[in-house]
Amino acid sequence: MRETSGGENGRPDKSAKNMKPSGTNGQAKPSNGRSHSGSTNGRAEANRLDESLATGPLPKTHLTDEELAYFRQLLLDKRRELVGDVSTMENEALGKNRADAAGDLSLMPIHMADIGTDNYEQEFTIGLIANERETLKEIDAAIERIDQKTYGICLATHKPITKARLKAKPWANYCLEYKRAQEENTHRR
Repeated sequence: MRETSGGENGRPDKSAKNMKPSGTNGQAKPSNGRSHSGSTNGRAEANRLDESLATGPLPKTHLTDEELAYFRQLLLDKRRELVGDVSTMENEALGKNRADAAGDLSLMPIHMADIGTDNYEQEFTIGLIANERETLKEIDAAIERIDQKTYGICLATHKPITKARLKAKPWANYCLEYKRAQEENTHRR
C-alpha cells in the first residue's frame, strides 16, 4: 500500500501527484512526467498516466469471499508449481559439473565450444530462476492482498481489476487499462 505524506494543515502533499508505482510492491517513486523521446504524444501520455494515479490506501475488494477463495487456490497451486520448478532448475544448473550434466564418461579433454555451450545454458537457466523467483514474490504479495481484502484492486489507479485478467494472471498488480497505457508510454521512448 502507498501512503502519501501530509502537508501543512493535514492536506495531502502536492508532490504525491507525481508519484508512479515502481515495482510489484506498490511503492512509489518520483516522476517528472516527461517522456524521454521528447515527443508531444509521449508527454501527453505520461501526464495522463500521472493524473490517473490514485493516492491513499487501497479500497476493499469487489470480489466475494468465494471468489477470493478461488483466486487464493489458483495462486497457491501456481506457487507450488514454481517452487518445484525453481528447485529442479537450481539442482540442474548449479549442482552438476560439466561431465555429469552432459553424461560425458570419457577422459578426453573438453573442447572450448562445449564449455561455451555449457556456460550459456547455465546462464540461461539462472535467468529463468530469477524470473520465477520474481513471480513467486508477486504471488506472495497477491496472497497478502487477499488476506487484507484488497485483492483485485489496481495498485496504481485503485480501480477494480477485471475477473478475466485475474483468471489469466492471478498475481496481476495493475488493471489492464493502466498496464496498456504504461506499455504504450514505454514503447514511445
